[in-house]
Amino acid sequence: MEILESYDATRCAHSAAQLAGCDPKTVRRYVALRDAGVGDPLRVRTAPRPKLIDAFLPKVEELVDISKAKIRADKVHERLLAMGFTGTERTTRRAVREAKIAWRAGRRRTYRPWVPEPGLWLQFDWGDGPRIGGRKTYLFCAWLAWSRFRVVIPVFDQTMGSLIACLDATLRQVGGVPAYLLGDNAKTVTVEHVAGVAVRHPTVVAAGRHYGATVHSCEPFDPESKGGVEATVRVAKADLVPTETNLRGAYGTFAELVAACEQWCEHINARVHRETGAAPVDRLAVERGHLHVLPAEPHTAALGDERLVNDDQTVRVGSVRYSTPPGHVGERVWCRTVGEELVIVAMTSTGTAEIARHQLSTPGNPRIVDEHYPHHPGGNHPRPPRPRARSKAEADFLAIGDGAYAWLVEAAATGASRVRAKMARAVEFATILGLDKVDQALGLAAAAGRFDDADLGAILDHLATRGEPGDLVRVDESFSAQPGTASWERFGR
Repeated sequence: MEILESYDATRCAHSAAQLAGCDPKTVRRYVALRDAGVGDPLRVRTAPRPKLIDAFLPKVEELVDISKAKIRADKVHERLLAMGFTGTERTTRRAVREAKIAWRAGRRRTYRPWVPEPGLWLQFDWGDGPRIGGRKTYLFCAWLAWSRFRVVIPVFDQTMGSLIACLDATLRQVGGVPAYLLGDNAKTVTVEHVAGVAVRHPTVVAAGRHYGATVHSCEPFDPESKGGVEATVRVAKADLVPTETNLRGAYGTFAELVAACEQWCEHINARVHRETGAAPVDRLAVERGHLHVLPAEPHTAALGDERLVNDDQTVRVGSVRYSTPPGHVGERVWCRTVGEELVIVAMTSTGTAEIARHQLSTPGNPRIVDEHYPHHPGGNHPRPPRPRARSKAEADFLAIGDGAYAWLVEAAATGASRVRAKMARAVEFATILGLDKVDQALGLAAAAGRFDDADLGAILDHLATRGEPGDLVRVDESFSAQPGTASWERFGR
């Protein structure tokens, strides 16, 4: 605009060029374009200059068309060199990029906007989860189309039993069953394709019949046909799998991963969705009115064999006992074999969920996990006695404190005599001197192994006259005053 303004003021290309600080030829060019009625001279492209690759462009376009724009530029450059091309690989890359853009322009896939209907579609898919203790996990992701409600459940495998259990847990979180369940073409959903027609797995068809839903699979090698759940998998992996970008720490246990997935679902479903302008959890309350009623019992055909949890929190499979977590005694669970492991699935408040997993064992070798018995010490070692008062005299003695407990346990272990009389004597001392002093003296007596009749009184006198004791010394052979026999070792040498 400065060039044109300078020319309008001087009516001379040379003078306008001096005022605008450019070449006179530039001034004449812009003035000629304005006189020709061109709206914006800067958008007018000059004729391209000839390039070395112009003679080879037909071959480049042919290779791009044959490969459906999949061929790499370096492979095209190798073929052009064999045909006598003398240019650089950079020139070839530019030409291949322009050829691919032109090829895709006429073959770009267009989409018809999908307007979901309430209670119609639920999509599900798998994603790779984090490693826990060196073991790979998977994320089962589900997406309810109309409400955009998302569910993520971590599992250790993608077997049929895990799929049915995850679907059951998802439907129970949603609160109903939609008309269609859309998944990918995994072998647990689609056995094979005959003339392009997907043949469903009979077990997943039976599961769909149980819940009153029809199971469909997407087009092979076309993840865009279930883009909603694909986006769920992508976002879940970005947030839940530890990476350098999200700065999430590694998971110590599988329970931590389960808790993280539940927190993520609560957060993502409570956030306002960009497309709908409402939180998915609020739209789910509306969509529940369009869902089918969920059966009270899960589909158990793929969950395994039914077992009853015994009073010792174990189930018996193949004459082998396997432990279960607390809270399932007397309930029904389902056990199935996955490789060399036994998976135990139970009915929880959120649907069927895996509660335990054990390595398969043989009769006579039960699989008991100490974490399943938090209030019972593990191992086969002797259990320490737990004093429990059964008379008023015993209750008065144990009421002195922890020192009384320790004294009674140690005295019984060493076979001390007249234990009841000594307990009564300690109660008398506590009445006169106070519970704290006697409790401290009993603790010192237990630690030093002093259980004679006068030992408790002597310790109380020592505490009263000399204050707190130092390091305790046990009377044994290590501290004997008898002369040693080391001098006899050299006798006769």
